Amino acid sequence: MTVPTTPPSAEQSLNPTRTERDLIGEREVPAEAYWGIHTLRAQENYQISGRTISDYPVMIRALASVKKAAASANRDLGVLAADKAVAIISACDQIISAGAMRDQFPIDVYQGGAGTSVNMNANEVIANFALEILGHPKGHYDIINPTDDVNMSQSTNDAYPTAFRLAIYRYVEQMEQHLAMLQKSFEAKASEFGDTLKMGRTQLQDAVPMTAGSEFQAFATLINEERRWVMGLIKHLLEINLGATAIGTGINTPKGYAPLAVGYLCQITGLPFGLAENLVEATSDTGAYVSVHAGLKRIAVKLSKICNDLRLLSSGPRAGLGEINLPAMAAGSSIMPAKVNPVIPEVVNQIAFKVIGNDLVVTLASEAGQLQLNAMEPVIAQALFESTKLLRNGSDTLRTHCIDGISINPTVTEAYVRNSIGLVTYLNPLVGHAEADRIGRTAAATGKSVPEVVLELGLLDEHTVDQLFSAKNLLSGSGTLDEGAKH
Repeated sequence: MTVPTTPPSAEQSLNPTRTERDLIGEREVPAEAYWGIHTLRAQENYQISGRTISDYPVMIRALASVKKAAASANRDLGVLAADKAVAIISACDQIISAGAMRDQFPIDVYQGGAGTSVNMNANEVIANFALEILGHPKGHYDIINPTDDVNMSQSTNDAYPTAFRLAIYRYVEQMEQHLAMLQKSFEAKASEFGDTLKMGRTQLQDAVPMTAGSEFQAFATLINEERRWVMGLIKHLLEINLGATAIGTGINTPKGYAPLAVGYLCQITGLPFGLAENLVEATSDTGAYVSVHAGLKRIAVKLSKICNDLRLLSSGPRAGLGEINLPAMAAGSSIMPAKVNPVIPEVVNQIAFKVIGNDLVVTLASEAGQLQLNAMEPVIAQALFESTKLLRNGSDTLRTHCIDGISINPTVTEAYVRNSIGLVTYLNPLVGHAEADRIGRTAAATGKSVPEVVLELGLLDEHTVDQLFSAKNLLSGSGTLDEGAKH
């Protein structure tokens, strides 16, 4: 009797592979993978954060844009065969427009080598994709070679930073659009609260009256200023070193390559890239990254300040300021019933802290450059990618889960105004600063309102007091009356 055998499981079966070679030796690479031996070694070397280049599709499209520009220039200059160029450009087009191959960039964002592994990864994926387009199996590098063909006239030291600059430019553009939506939400609240009288405060002490609308309009203006500032900063990213190759001398490039490749990159991206005046300087310089991330830090600082204000204004609800109500998003305590916390401003505060910390990372990594290259660009990239994503998502979370749902307590805000000693400031033109000081001290000592003290001291008549402390006059900020005041 024949005993039936159990077929091997998928785990027991050997996955088909192809053999690839590099400087170090031979390795077996999964046959279905578009990446090759250089990517495999990078996966093994850099198991650091769990975040890979695949998590940043804009960077992948940027790499493909650079490779397409290079192939186009090399074709025009007669150093890359037309059939190879067509296949490489076609592969790049599908990565750029259709998002193909996103899962073929498995390298950790933290890595040594100044981005060499990422550049090699892109070369391998594009080469194997191009081979497939031509009808050849992956790994047939005698037909299209990752380094000789896809990386022709390039070095990691010009291809990687050019792609990086393009990616950061796009990520900041995306983030700015989300900030614009947040600004509109603040503007909508400014309009909604436009006539609500409240007390302004400096150093957490009563200052002078204002409207809640003007307070929220100030938030909107803060956001608008930061949007304009950071969009100005990213223009520095448009100066690139494509064609510099290893250190800026342009070694291994045909005559006319650099301006031609940059011109193609402008066509591909629609951005006005320009070739750096000094390619040796540009290949080692990371100043643009420092400036751009400083702009991101500014945004983080402003957002955090706004969130601090929102937490203060909503504090209480009865033993704090209690001027505004934030949307209730979650139960606030495992022990205290009915408690609701300002969780959305709190999480945006934490995002801001991380971005501020990333700014130090960019600063230190930029300072760490040596001689003709800065090998620390991968961590600069990680920090910039993370900061733009955090600010984009934080802006959306703040807008949709907090700002859009804020309501105000006008009886609370007006009561603070009417009982505030800060009203004495309106008396300066009428009784002088010293007399206003006396009125304020008396009000503080007795618990009486400023208008009550003024009337009791006989400094002004009731009509003048009513006119001086009317909502209309309080919001005018002038202290000027239609009728003369009595002393």
